[in-house]
Amino acid sequence: MIKLADLEVYKVAMEIGDIVWNIVNRWDFFSAIHWANNLPGRADSIAFNISEGYGRFHYAENKNFCYYSRGSAYETVTAINKSKARNLLSPEEIRYLKKKRIIILNLLILI
Repeated sequence: MIKLADLEVYKVAMEIGDIVWNIVNRWDFFSAIHWANNLPGRADSIAFNISEGYGRFHYAENKNFCYYSRGSAYETVTAINKSKARNLLSPEEIRYLKKKRIIILNLLILI
């Protein structure tokens, strides 16, 4: 059996969460407080759902958590778009995060 840490989709999901966390850490206090559970929470839930599903006994349960993870990826994009509209993300950060989200969605389709 493949280890969770070796799954490409998990690696990318973990990277997205860490990148978002580092971005939000640079924001001013007001922005960080109001977005502390939104953007980082959505981004982290991609990996959380992959891990939870991976730990389930039945394939159908794992599949459901992959669907939840895909939903979290879409939520992350919405949070990115809202952050962009509020001038909290640079154009480079937006492009990079959207590229990673596309990779996640393509990998989750394969599961």
